[in-house]
This record gives sequence, structure tokens and C-alpha cells, in this order.
Amino acid sequence: MRTGIRISAFVLWVPVASVAAMPLAAQTQSVRLNEAIEMALRSQPAMIQAYGQVQNASAAKLQAVGGWLPSLSAGSGVSTNSTRRFDQNNQVFVEGSSTSYSSSISASLVVFDGLSRMYDNRVANADADAADATLINQEFQTTLQTKQAFFNALAAEELVRVSETQIERSLEQHQISKDKLAAGTATRSDTLRSSVDLANARLQKLNAEAQLSNAEANLAQLIGVDGPVRAIREDQLLRMTEIDTSGLRMEALERSPTVYQADASLRAANAQVSASYGTYFPRLSASYSRSWAGSEVLDLNPSWSARLCASWTLFNGFAREASKSRAQVSRDNARAQADDARRSVNTQLTQYLTALAQARAQLETAEANRAASEEDLRVQRERYRLGAATLVEVLVAQGSLDNAEVSIVQARLDYLVTKAQIEALIGREL
Repeated sequence: MRTGIRISAFVLWVPVASVAAMPLAAQTQSVRLNEAIEMALRSQPAMIQAYGQVQNASAAKLQAVGGWLPSLSAGSGVSTNSTRRFDQNNQVFVEGSSTSYSSSISASLVVFDGLSRMYDNRVANADADAADATLINQEFQTTLQTKQAFFNALAAEELVRVSETQIERSLEQHQISKDKLAAGTATRSDTLRSSVDLANARLQKLNAEAQLSNAEANLAQLIGVDGPVRAIREDQLLRMTEIDTSGLRMEALERSPTVYQADASLRAANAQVSASYGTYFPRLSASYSRSWAGSEVLDLNPSWSARLCASWTLFNGFAREASKSRAQVSRDNARAQADDARRSVNTQLTQYLTALAQARAQLETAEANRAASEEDLRVQRERYRLGAATLVEVLVAQGSLDNAEVSIVQARLDYLVTKAQIEALIGREL
């Protein structure tokens, strides 16, 4: 009798604890997958940083073009000086002042700089391409993270619905046990077992709700929302699609954002090596200036000057050699990273395709298992009503059905996440 009282009190406590554990109601924002991706692309710090790199690369590219243009400067000034002279006629000092005006304009142009400007243009263009590649790769990585968080939220919400269904079945079975006990066709042990099963179902719902809160909080942080966020379930997201894997590997090696980014970095490193040779050539520059000066604004005396200057660094303490060596090392590292990026993409694609096939097979198996478990539970309940089966057999069948439903949710989540990983790897939607 004491055991029954404790179990009953525990069963009554679970829903009360569930209500107490629920957070205060807040305005929940519902988002679709496309909306979540757009919000994440606008708010993620990695995306802001990638956009900044593109802007800096564009500014550097414009600066490299400006290196071919002459430098212009202009200036003007006016000055007043005090004067003091001795007047011999009057034998006194005379105080006075003088004012002068000046203006000038000058231009300078680097005529030849050892092809450094041409190499600088190549470096700037390669850096701009690398920045664009980094931005594209970051877009796909952010999209992948958003999809993973979004699908996790959907799966957590589905697990809450599964736990609610489990509670409904446990309540139904608990009522059947009580009715049979009242009719004298069941023992007290059956009602106690069904009470424990109901309490476990309610605990599973609490766990599922906690997982849902965590998943929605992660999604909210990723898309830049301060309050709670709910992922909107769309049927087309959960639909299985046939994937043609025949040309997928070649496509991944050619257009993968990771490979494109590595190749762009290699081109930039090659341009840096070429630019390092420009310091070995002489430098030739020309300048011209014209100026006006005088004591009257409308009567200034003009003058001009022109200059052609050549310079050649013959030795600078091996600084050029050190710079060239660093550029070559960076190029070798970039080439190795580009080769490794292709191998990594090839390996990851193999792993993802295998995981995708496994998730698809697991989903089909879980769905078949659920159909079989539903029929088994129906048969065991009917046998229990007729007294041909024990409650333990019913609970075993009910547990098998619960596990099958959870397996379906997990297999669908694995499939969606793996598909998103393939899309981020090859750089397009499947």
C-alpha cells in the first residue's frame, strides 16, 4: 500500500513539475528555413568579417590601379613680414611690413618601377578573387550551420509530439489496467506498472521539451534574434529526393567553395612571388612643377622646374632575397593546401554519400518497424483484454513502438543534415 501511495504521488507530481519548469510566456518568432538563412547571413560575425575582406580587397585593387596615374598636388600661401629700417634723413627707425603671395602646382609620375605596378595589379586582383572565394565559402558554411540548427529544432519539436503520443498511449493503458483491476481480472501490480510507465512517458516529454528549448535557443543565436524562435515545419523539407551521384564527384572537385577558395589563395601567392622580382630592377620617375610668387596678387612671377630621376637599389642587406624567400614559401604552402583541399573534398563526399545512404536505409527500416510495432501493440492489447497476455508484454510492445518513432525522427534528421553537408561541399542546392 505504501508503494502505491508513493508511485501515485510521483505520477501526480510530474505534470505539476512540467508546468513549473515551463518558462514564462514570451513572444515567439516563427521563421522558415529560407528566412533563417537570410537572417544568419546578415548577422553572423564571420559573414560580416568576410564582407569586410571583400571591401578591403576592392580598395586595394583600386589603389593598385591608381599606381599607374600621376600624383598631383597644389598649394598656395600668403605671408606678411615686419620690416625695420633707419631713415638717415630723419635719423629715426621706421617700422613697416611686407606681404608676399605664392602658389604652385606639381605632378609626378613613376615611369618605370621594374614591373612592380604590373605585379601589384596581379596581386590585388588575386587577393580580390580570394576574398570573393572566402565570402562564397563562408556563405555556404553559414547556410550549413543554419540548416543544422533549423533541422535540430524541427527534430526536437517532433520528439515532443512523439512524447505526447507516448503519454496518450500510457494513459490509455493505465485506464485499461484500472478497469481490469476493478473487474477483478487484473492484479494490483498491473496498475502500478502502468503508473510507472506513465511517469516515464511524462519524464521523456520533459526531456524532449528541454531539448526543444535548447535547439530553438541555438537557432535564435545563429540568426541574430534575442527572443525565442520557432522553426516552421514545411513538408517539402522532409521529402526524400533522388540524388544523381554519377557526376557529383567531378562537380565537387571543380566548383566546391573550399577548392575555389584554395585555388584563389594559390593565385594570390603566385602573384606575390612575381612581385618580389620587381625590386631587382631600376626605378625611373619624372616630376614637373610650376609656381608663382610676388608681392602683388595680380602680378606674380612664374617659374617652373622639371626633373627626371633614376634610382637602382644594388644591395639592401639581402632584404629582397628574404622577401622573395617568404613569398616562395607562402606559394608552396598555398599549393599544398590547394592539393589537400581537393583530397579533403573527395574524402568528405565519399563519407557524406555513405552517411546519406545509411540514413535513407535507416529511415525505411524505422518506418517498417513502426508499422510492425503498431500492429504488435494492437494485438498485445487485445490479448491483454482477453487475459491471454500480461501487462509486461503490452509494455514491451509499446516500448518498441516508441523506439521506432524516435528512430524515424533521428533518421530523418541525419538525412537532412547529411544532405545539407553535401550541398555546402559542392556549392549548390540538391
